Amino acid sequence: MRDHLRAGIAVYNDGRYHAAHDAWEEYWLDLEAGDDERFLHGLIQFTAVVHHAREENWSGAQGLAESATEYLEGLSDPYHGVALDEVRSFLVATASDPHHAAVDPPALTHDGEAIDYNTLDFDATAIAAEVLAEAGQYDAAVIADAVDRARSELAGDGGSQFVGMVFSFVREREQRPVVYQRLRDHVELEQQKDDDVRGLFGESE
Repeated sequence: MRDHLRAGIAVYNDGRYHAAHDAWEEYWLDLEAGDDERFLHGLIQFTAVVHHAREENWSGAQGLAESATEYLEGLSDPYHGVALDEVRSFLVATASDPHHAAVDPPALTHDGEAIDYNTLDFDATAIAAEVLAEAGQYDAAVIADAVDRARSELAGDGGSQFVGMVFSFVREREQRPVVYQRLRDHVELEQQKDDDVRGLFGESE
């Protein structure tokens, strides 16, 4: 759960409130009922509260604040390293007055640390990259391929160009479109090399 948590927190703290839940949702859907499921369900609804408030959907924000409060009620603080008391206070206030959610929602922390993209290791960065690709309407298949090639590099298959570009795609917000273009070009080049190799072996058979 740690990598998913940190990736989603970084996306949330970057102000991408709607996108943040994507880092948690796939993991959450596989959980059985219990405290971990309630925890992630509550966090997902918390980010939706902030998103709805920013869209001035006050009834949506208020209803979800009430629901998220119930999911997070009784969980320890922190839970899996995430400080929850400030989140719960925010949700209670929003349930009473949904306009509260539109003003400076609380930042999320993990293990007492304010999480941003620069604090993520590769595994959490890879999750954030896939979330940001979908949110930014980039080709998710390109990012997934780049992440796979970066993992191969980390496993000792030589080079580090894809590792560096995946980190840059996430961390360099203003340059993200340019970094994506470079990633796409490199992915297409490597795919062409793979196709050429397969063609050679196919001809030899």
